[in-house]
Amino acid sequence: MATDVDTSPADARVRLERTVRVLERRGYAVAPARLGELCIGGVLTERQVREAVAADTELSLRDGLVVSPHLARDSSRIARRAAGHADNAARCLPTTLGFVRTLVRLCPFVLSVAIAGSLASGGYLAADDVDLNLIVEDGKRHLAYVAINLLGMAHALRHRGKPVDTHTQRPLAPRFMTANLILERSQCFPLVREDEDMAYEFLASRPVHGVALWREIVTTNRGLCEHFPQLEERRYPDALRERSVLPRWLFPAVLDGPARALGSAGWRYMQWTRRRRPEALARVAFVRRTMRPYALFDES
Repeated sequence: MATDVDTSPADARVRLERTVRVLERRGYAVAPARLGELCIGGVLTERQVREAVAADTELSLRDGLVVSPHLARDSSRIARRAAGHADNAARCLPTTLGFVRTLVRLCPFVLSVAIAGSLASGGYLAADDVDLNLIVEDGKRHLAYVAINLLGMAHALRHRGKPVDTHTQRPLAPRFMTANLILERSQCFPLVREDEDMAYEFLASRPVHGVALWREIVTTNRGLCEHFPQLEERRYPDALRERSVLPRWLFPAVLDGPARALGSAGWRYMQWTRRRRPEALARVAFVRRTMRPYALFDES
């Protein structure tokens, strides 16, 4: 991946501060080398990052991570998560790819799937769930939501021994495979949002199905690449070549209405079960804010 070796130290500091703010809005931080790879405006070398941090009054290096004062106290906790990521992710990735294969085989209206959240960006713990970003046929967002949740519940029953936390604990089986973002194809051309947070969502996620469509979205919505030129050089080593075994006519768009009612009822029930867990409710509220105007069942 090409690095921006000609940038000035002052420009590097500004870009790194912006990048750290994007990461910290999501609650995590990364090491200097990784921060250089993720930098707004293009890749910086680890040396450039370290020199910029050393000269910066806003950023500092704590527990091997680049942080601002906002997350400085959490650096040791974040570092512990990061230390276990490689082993935890290696165990979870085959299971995730198997679930995506099942989803694609049974849901012909699912056009693209990307792994998101901590499994894609780092810091994945065994108790975490797996966030998936989906692009689906027009008029079938709610159908996709219901499908991924039904398949996710069936899948979770086979993993009842999985560790859980306040976000993933459920009565019968753990919350495991979940929908983070569901977009209809027409919503992507163009995207309503091309800000740095949405651009980072594309940069940090890991496409595993429908890679050609993913690339088309990135190249068509030029604002994404203006924030992160790295997007144009992405490689997709985990791309699947699965095809649906069911015909599309089994899932007409008219089913999206009933699916919306069912999905909304299920979503409201899940929020009710979290009523005594303010941390879980706060996390849901944060994720939904970052996904607007694309969040399902958003009546605000």
